[in-house]
Order: sequence, then structure tokens, then C-alpha cells
Amino acid sequence: MRHYVLVVKEDCETCRMIQPVAAALASSTELRIFSQDNPGFPGDLPDGFTIEDDRELANSFELKIEIVPTLICYDDAQESERLEGWDRSAWERVCAQNFSASLPAFRPGCGSKSQDPGMAEKLAVKYGSQQLKARRVNIADGEDEVEACYDRGWSDGLPLVPPTEIRVVRMLQGTLRAADDIVGDVPPDYAPCSIEKIAINAVMAGCKPEYLPVVIAAVEAALMDEFCMHGLLATTYFSGPMVLVNGPLSRAIGMNSRGNALGQGNRANATIGRALQLVIRNVGGGRPGGVDRSALGNPGKYTFCFAEDETGSCWESYAEERGFSREASTVSLFAADGVQGIVDQKSRTPESLSRSFAAGLRVVSHPKMVMAADAFLVISPEHERVFRDAGWSKARLKAELHDLLQIPGSELIVGAGGISEGLPEKLKGQMLPKFREGGLNIVRAGGSAGLFSAIIAGWGASGKIGSVPVTREIL
Repeated sequence: MRHYVLVVKEDCETCRMIQPVAAALASSTELRIFSQDNPGFPGDLPDGFTIEDDRELANSFELKIEIVPTLICYDDAQESERLEGWDRSAWERVCAQNFSASLPAFRPGCGSKSQDPGMAEKLAVKYGSQQLKARRVNIADGEDEVEACYDRGWSDGLPLVPPTEIRVVRMLQGTLRAADDIVGDVPPDYAPCSIEKIAINAVMAGCKPEYLPVVIAAVEAALMDEFCMHGLLATTYFSGPMVLVNGPLSRAIGMNSRGNALGQGNRANATIGRALQLVIRNVGGGRPGGVDRSALGNPGKYTFCFAEDETGSCWESYAEERGFSREASTVSLFAADGVQGIVDQKSRTPESLSRSFAAGLRVVSHPKMVMAADAFLVISPEHERVFRDAGWSKARLKAELHDLLQIPGSELIVGAGGISEGLPEKLKGQMLPKFREGGLNIVRAGGSAGLFSAIIAGWGASGKIGSVPVTREIL
């Protein structure tokens, strides 16, 4: 059996224009009318006809109304056709009747009230089938929301964006994954972490919805056994997670890979890394003074996130080295310390610049410690140009650094150089590499001006005995 639904609002010129059509349909068909703003509109309907009040927009939400007027035709219980705005020929065809020739042939409709700014999220919270499951925290009248976040221990020390239901629903629109999808158990408490929990912390960090897939991938990477997030928390060392993003998504969401890439000022860089840290804190319970036992820490434990400058590089990206295609978007995590600068403004040959890099890398962790920590070497465009002009590949540079960082054991043993720190005496006659095989990684980032590069040293237990860099594709 054929029947119709008509959704209108009085504050729409086209809806007002078709009042005679609504009256004709109400007289001759099985019709329901939902009015979004005035339960007395439209007028001049047959006696006894009831207009359904949709000022709360429940029906408009359920019917997915975007434009008014909308006429929906049903055959039995199935929607067979939907008309938005006014097109006389289409309405006459669907309704199988002729309407007044005085009506224009066509008029566009207006936006549904359910599409007003911010309304989609409000309606999703109120009527959506995927309701949020996280515990609600009631804030007392007059209580400051930002201070309430501090008082409840959610903050990393900086102000948070209060995670209201509407903000969380809006954040969840950044992913196609279900809110109740569990990505894993977050250390140190090993609490289950859902997509919704990640979204809540992404809101607090200040993320945009389009950043959420990157945050999700970063959390998944942190939960990989090889990364050893629990150990990284529990160590008294300096380190925390460094997030490196590769691929077209990094550019689509406006991440910074160039000037000041390791610093402040870019919302995506700042908030993605912060969101990961907040998940570890608020879901997993990893808080300073608790399981987080770092003696000094480093500023990167607020947030440490940047993108690799792939489009300007003459080398394969870090993600490509890890086996991913250039079209893939990835997140890589590294158990990182702070940033150690390398200043070399005079080297114009790759051999000379390699020696500067090696001299800087020699002191990672301690000049007498070998194979104790991995490291990332972040090469700026001006330094990369030295290798580009000489035709050096990234593999050749790594091989050169490997050779330059073969260190005589006599310089590393206890007491050498008058330093008590060092290796056992039995290693005195050996040549030892500074880094394990695969322990030194190279990426390109930074501004186009400045002959500066940087070393990001790793956790003293990185490498095979602790944490290794991990990479996840962003889905």
C-alpha cells in the first residue's frame, strides 16, 4: 500500500508555497506531515488532520532529512522514492495527480533544522543508535569545567578541552570504526581501551575529528608487545613515545614536517602526540609518581609528534624502509629522549658531514655506551642537499656512519679517559659498534634554511632487549 511522509518547516518559503499541495495530498492520500518549527503549519488542512510536532527533530533525525520540504513515498514499509525541494513534474509523477498550474515548475528547498550548526551531534547524542558508554561525570552548578578536569586528575598539567558528549560524538565522526571497538589493553593497569575512550582523550587533547585515525593508530602501535609501553613507563630513564607520521594523510590534515617541525605551533602535531599520552594516563593509569618513575623525563612527554618531509626528499621515507608503499599512511612510535642538535655550517662534502653526524651520535646515552640505545637522525633539507648533490643514498650514509661508529674497546672500558662509567675490561681489545644493526634510523624534516640537524636518542633499553620502533598503517 502506498503512503507518504512530508517534512516541512514554516520558516521555509518553499514549504509555505506548497501548502495547497499538502492540503490536496492530505485529502486524497495516506499522508503524515512532520513540522519542524510550528505544529500548526501547514494550514488549511482537512478537518481532523493532525500535524505531527517535530520540534525536537526526532523524526527528522530518524528519517535523515537534509532539505525541507522532503516528500518520501513508501510502498508498504519500504521507501521507494524521496523528493527534496519542489519539482512539480516529479511531485505529480510520484503522487499520481496534477497540482495547480499557478505553482512554479521548480523551487529549491531550505536546509532542515536537523542540519543547523552543531545540531547533528546533539541529535546523535539524544537519538543515535550508537550511544556513548563511558561513565558520565556530573559537574556541579558553578563548577569550572577546566578546573574540574584538573581536580579529577585527568590533566597532563596543561588545560584540557572538557569532553562533553557532543564533542565526543563529533570526534567519533572522524572514524568509521565502532565506538565500542576495543583496540587493546593499555598499561600499566591493562585497562581495556575502546575507540570511544580514545576519542574522549583526543577531545581533551584538542584534536580535530580528522586527526582521530592517526591517534587510534598511535595507540595501537603503543600497545604492540615490541614497543614495551609498560617498560617505557616504569623506567627511571628520560624517554617517552615519539610519534612519526608518514604518508598522504599527514599532509591532508596539515601536519608540520618543515620549519619548527619538532617544536610548537602546529595543532595536529601538538594534539596527536598529546592524545596518545593522555590515553596512557587516563585509560592505562600511567602517571608520574605512580608507575611512571622517570627521574627527569623530557618535554616530549607532553607531546612529541611530527611528520616526515617526504615530498621534498631525495630518499625513501622511513615508512618505505619499513615495507609500506608511498601511498600508505603510517604512524611509527619510538621510545625517545629529547632533541640533541648538530650544528655544522661548513661541511660541503658528504664525508665531512658524515663525520660531524658520527661525532654527535657517539655521545648518545653516554660516549662509552654502545648498543644500549637506538637513535633517530633528523636531517634538515640543507644538510640533505650535501648528500643529494654527491649522489649518496640513505643506505650509503647509514653504511658510512656504521663504519665511523666502530669504537675501540680501549676507549670504552671502565676507567678509560678517567671516567668510571664503562664496559668490562675483557672488551678492551675489540672494536664495538655504537648501534645495533638497524638501530640508527634517518628521516628528513625541518625548515629550508639552516644547516642544522638533530639526534633523537632512544631509551637506554631500546633495541632487542627492550623497545624497538614499531609502525602501524592508519586505516
